[in-house]
Amino acid sequence: MVTSRNARSTTLALATAVVALTAAALPFQASAAPSGSRAALPAVTAHAETPALHDDEAGGDADADDPAIWRDAADPERSLVVATAKQGGLRVYDLAAREVQSVPAPAAPGPGHAPGRFNNVDLVHGLRLSSGRADLAVTSDRGGDRLRFYRIDGSRASRPLTDVTDPAVPPVFSSSQDEIDEQRTAYGLATWTDKATGRSYALVSRRERTTVALLEIVPGAGGKVSYRKVRSLDLPADFRLPNGTSWSPCGEPGELPQVEGMMVDPANGMLYAGQEDVGIWRMRADLTGTPKLVDKVREYGVPGTYDEETEECVAGADPGYGGTRLTADVEGLTLLTEADGDGHLLASSQGDDTFAAYDRELSDDNEYEGGFRVSAASAALDGSEECDGAAALAAPLGRAYPRGLLVVQDGHDAPGEGERPSTNFKFVDLGEVLEAVDD
Repeated sequence: MVTSRNARSTTLALATAVVALTAAALPFQASAAPSGSRAALPAVTAHAETPALHDDEAGGDADADDPAIWRDAADPERSLVVATAKQGGLRVYDLAAREVQSVPAPAAPGPGHAPGRFNNVDLVHGLRLSSGRADLAVTSDRGGDRLRFYRIDGSRASRPLTDVTDPAVPPVFSSSQDEIDEQRTAYGLATWTDKATGRSYALVSRRERTTVALLEIVPGAGGKVSYRKVRSLDLPADFRLPNGTSWSPCGEPGELPQVEGMMVDPANGMLYAGQEDVGIWRMRADLTGTPKLVDKVREYGVPGTYDEETEECVAGADPGYGGTRLTADVEGLTLLTEADGDGHLLASSQGDDTFAAYDRELSDDNEYEGGFRVSAASAALDGSEECDGAAALAAPLGRAYPRGLLVVQDGHDAPGEGERPSTNFKFVDLGEVLEAVDD
């Protein structure tokens, strides 16, 4: 999702629905005082960037959004980055950030209906299919309210992805094509394999709603892949503030505060979900138990009034109930793992172009451990602004990234081309990121 900051504030909603939880029941520890301005955070620079993606002249949406990193165990130098380009489908890049494959999104099912629109992507490793074990790229198709699956074969240098989606996969949230066309559909995505059972799952959020659904990924005949819904959970849409008032993030009437960025820590089976204008939630990946809000955005509790004429929210006085590390939106979440097994939950603070890192240990209650920004390496290689998605892999990836790789979306690739959005992905040495966070 690439919009202006003012426009982003309009995409989150006034609370108009009953939700399963109340904010009064949710524990929260206030963050420490901020360590300084954005400029005070350490900076890292990208080593490479992908070609820019643009909206085409016919109005097609081909913006960069969310990446995932696949490691070729036989030859790490042939590892790949799989990324979403919205209506542009998927792009596959090598470690030099060169495009090696473009996979189109599905066409509209008929006149007047929405075409495919890929939002987020994640990976499943070693899924047992009827055709043998396979690694899969899984993407949320917001346009069709479905998940789609692509088998990864690194030996096919120019076409490593093959679509293995069962043609009969059902909509995730909608009951009809008319409801799909309203586009309150599959949005954020994280995959998870339960160590106890070996079963693989996808956690999927719903656009303009607070719902997160758990789907079991199911192998089918002929090497195809489908899914079945296990359960869902609704996060709050309104919150009780310390002064006794109720608050909801401002947005267009009828929309609720959605979740997009999500990540599951495989060490403990905990899901982290970024509710964009609220903060970061932690909950069991099987969606049982009670979610906990582990950090808030700075704008939490700020009243706002939606202006129909300008289609923007007018903010009131800040009552001071928000956090100090994240500026809305909370976006791409990923895990930075270190060699000793320690690591950090990384979140994109989209509103101030920074990244915040939290301890992954539950005993430390996901304590904030530092932040950084991705700044320009040169006049030709800029940094990352308004980052939507991020992915990290802490494993050797050949000579270019011996300590691992962080890939982040850049919502304003420079130089841009006039009024056309210009977006891409930056490749950053993970070792440099860990050094910045640990400092």
